[in-house]
Formats: sequence, structure tokens, C-alpha cells
Amino acid sequence: MTWWAEWWVWMALAVALGILEVVLPVFVFLGFAVGAGATGLLLLFGLDWSFGALALLFAVISGLAYLVLRLALGGQGGSARIVRRDINDDP
Repeated sequence: MTWWAEWWVWMALAVALGILEVVLPVFVFLGFAVGAGATGLLLLFGLDWSFGALALLFAVISGLAYLVLRLALGGQGGSARIVRRDINDDP
């Protein structure tokens, strides 16, 4: 059996991506970590697909997880305050 068909490889990838999510200031790796974890669980429960099918499954689950997390946690979207008038200006 090759390395990409082992469940623990996908779980290790999920842990590594989860650590990257905590260390780096981006909101990308958490969706990939969920996708790798789900792929690892499916392999653990007996899924026996080719590498291309597993990669597609990983990509689809990661994309869906990213969208769900983005909707649940929300985006930054316009949180910057724009100052129109300085407090030192005369009224």
C-alpha cells in the first residue's frame, strides 16, 4: 500500500495544517485541515480509492469546510474605521 492510502498520513497532514492555522495569521488552513481529517477518517473506515479520487475528495471536502467556516465565523469585512473629521478641527 502506498503512503497516500494510509489513514495516519492524512491525519498527520490534518494536524500539521491545524498547527499552521494557529501559527500563521491567515484563515485558510483550517478548511484544509478539516478536509484532510475527513479523508483520513474515511480511509480508516475502509475507503479504498485511487490517489486522484482521494485528492478530489480532499479538495471538495476542504472547499465545503472553508465555506461553512467562513459563513459560521464571518469575515473581517469593513471593520476598519474611517475618520472623516479630526477632533482637533474647529467646529
